[in-house]
Amino acid sequence: MPPLPLHRFRPRLVSSLKGYTRDRFFADAGAGLTVGIVALPLAMAFAIASGVKPEAGLFTAIIAGFLISALGGSNVQIGGPAGAFIVIVYGIVERYGLANLLIATILAGVLLFLMGLLRLGALVRYVPVNIVIGFTNGIAVLIALSQVRDLLGLKITKLPADFFAQLHTLGGALPSFNPYALVLGLLCFGGLMLWPRLFKRDVPPLVKAAGRLPGQIVALVTLTLAATLLALPVETIGSRFGGIPQGLPTFALPDFSWQTVQRLFIPTVTIALLGAVESLLCARVADSLGQSAFPRHDPNQELMAQGVANVVAPFFGGIPATGTIARTVTNLRAGATTPVAGMVHAAALLLIVLLAAPLALYVPLAVLAGILLFVAWNMGEWHEFARLRQFSLGYRTTLLGTFVLTVVFDLTVAVEVGLVSACVFFIWRMGTLFRAEPMNAGMPGVVVFRLYGALFFGAVGRIEELEARVPAGTRAVVLEMQRLVSMDASGLDALVQLHRVLQRRGVRLLLAELNEQPRSLVQRGGLAAALGEDGLTGSLAEALAALAPAAGGPVNPATSAADRP
Repeated sequence: MPPLPLHRFRPRLVSSLKGYTRDRFFADAGAGLTVGIVALPLAMAFAIASGVKPEAGLFTAIIAGFLISALGGSNVQIGGPAGAFIVIVYGIVERYGLANLLIATILAGVLLFLMGLLRLGALVRYVPVNIVIGFTNGIAVLIALSQVRDLLGLKITKLPADFFAQLHTLGGALPSFNPYALVLGLLCFGGLMLWPRLFKRDVPPLVKAAGRLPGQIVALVTLTLAATLLALPVETIGSRFGGIPQGLPTFALPDFSWQTVQRLFIPTVTIALLGAVESLLCARVADSLGQSAFPRHDPNQELMAQGVANVVAPFFGGIPATGTIARTVTNLRAGATTPVAGMVHAAALLLIVLLAAPLALYVPLAVLAGILLFVAWNMGEWHEFARLRQFSLGYRTTLLGTFVLTVVFDLTVAVEVGLVSACVFFIWRMGTLFRAEPMNAGMPGVVVFRLYGALFFGAVGRIEELEARVPAGTRAVVLEMQRLVSMDASGLDALVQLHRVLQRRGVRLLLAELNEQPRSLVQRGGLAAALGEDGLTGSLAEALAALAPAAGGPVNPATSAADRP
């Protein structure tokens, strides 16, 4: 047996540096600095929403972001903590604790690396688009719900992970509503919605230059200054977390045991699958936006890089990381051409942490909630709900089912049920495409059926029905299979059973015009030998010619039932 082909570990950075020029470096450096500034509030917001300290998000963006760019298979993808992980990480921290989250992330990193090594990156593309839309919109709803506490300034010590428990807890805390927090959050959200639209018209060059500043940073700085100068009574990073460490993270080894691995199997698989799907979707978006400016991403190399990043980051207090669409698009539009831009983005974040960490003390949590609400709004593909009427019942059921299950239960259940329902509807649809149409044989005692589609386990019932469609006095049944594209073992077994039933009635079965795959299966499965000489014929005319002597009459060309007078 030949050895299993493994993917060769070759980061895109290696080929990107060939012929690298100073101009390209300055373009990458400028893009990296821009993305680093954009990533600062997002990294803190994602960490806080995930139930961990803000520095966990920053360290993840620095370490995992650097490794994903340096070792990945895309020219411009930016890695780090992502909004899609908020719900997953929060649930794991609630049920298993922070230490077990770090272990699950490391195990997921190993799984991601193995997926890339075994060339499984292309399989992620087989996840149906309605499932992706369903869980993406569901996650967006949960992100928005998780920010209600900070948006309204509610006095809640710990928000539960369960959807209905969250609603109950939020409802019970409404009397502690803080109007100042709501004003800051709504100003942040509204400002981010309006910011790109303010500079579309003809404006002075200085104003247009200001419009190039990332909206998240503008909102973070201006609203933090306003809250500080006005001494607004709102909760801040400093009041809840005590600030952010001004220094590099320290290496720490989580407590590890085989019993822990067994407990964390489901969280590990969830992190790995979500990371793989999000990362490769992000890379495909980058490819479509970049067009022919650089080569398409290597999905297997990208998964291997994601694996390495998720193994390393937790040893420094990091959380799960994946490709991030918003930062990747920002990187691309800022002029990035190689992975150097992503590495600069990580370095810029590290520099900000070393120099400006004390300033994070004053950032109101309501402002970060407004930023995350904006992320959730952009993350959801809400227009897809309005378009559901244009699609089939199976498509609508799978999308809405995945959406509801993501919100009410969790992503793992949603994806599992979504995949099962998608498979069931696909099997049903393919089964309906198979049909057996009667044709005029042109001679007495001979019945001809023309088969269409694929004869597989979902369509064998149509073959079982053929025996009832064969009238008494029939000598032979011919199945014309030119339009049968494929057949599986269940389809072969259905033909074998049909042959046995007809044989007991004294009716002969012939197969005509088989394509390569069905013919090979019929021969290997023994049906060809059971049918006897002339059981398989090259054409329908040959099959009828083999039956003509017994019929005692001339052979007329077979015609479709629709062509009969």
